[in-house]
Amino acid sequence: MKKVGRDRVLDEATGSEVCKSANCSMIKLFKVKEKQRELAENANGKPPVKKQSAGELRLHRDISELNLPKTCNIAFPNGKDDLMNFEVTIRPDEGYYTGGTFSFSFQISPIYPHEAPKVKCKTKVYHPNIDLEGNVCLNILREDWKPVLSINTIIYGLVHLFTEPNHEDPLNHDAAAVLRDNPKLFENNVRRAMSGGYVGQTSFARCL
Repeated sequence: MKKVGRDRVLDEATGSEVCKSANCSMIKLFKVKEKQRELAENANGKPPVKKQSAGELRLHRDISELNLPKTCNIAFPNGKDDLMNFEVTIRPDEGYYTGGTFSFSFQISPIYPHEAPKVKCKTKVYHPNIDLEGNVCLNILREDWKPVLSINTIIYGLVHLFTEPNHEDPLNHDAAAVLRDNPKLFENNVRRAMSGGYVGQTSFARCL
């Protein structure tokens, strides 16, 4: 053996360098054990463990702490491996929308909670604060969002939209004007829409 560095010697028989220090040995041992672990996981059919983003970790906490009202439920159509996209269904038991079923999609950003979830209503609804494309006017999803808020907060906000629709901050201006000027006509329009009828020139699918 011929010394070629502080921790390495040359094996003259093979022409290769050989590490002799304890530190080198530990590094090699660690690499061998890591490789053995990967091989064992692959042999067991387990995929490599994916590191969770900060948004996923926070979302896990939010979901574990959910305290949903009895009129709501949550579902994960893509399974437990995709918690960042889920659906919430609301069935109001008071107010204009009593008896209806309304579904919302939630799309969570990897940087959640520093960015508000993207929420859309999948059910076409006659509502001053939800337009016909499903966009939702809820202040905590826009300028009033703060990282201390949670999925639970948003769901309660959506429930409040159905019990107390607000004509002062509308997305559907026609519905807002009717609610403001003629609440009885607004109630009739809501029932007609939820029954699968027309309101003006707009058709709605039954959601009762």
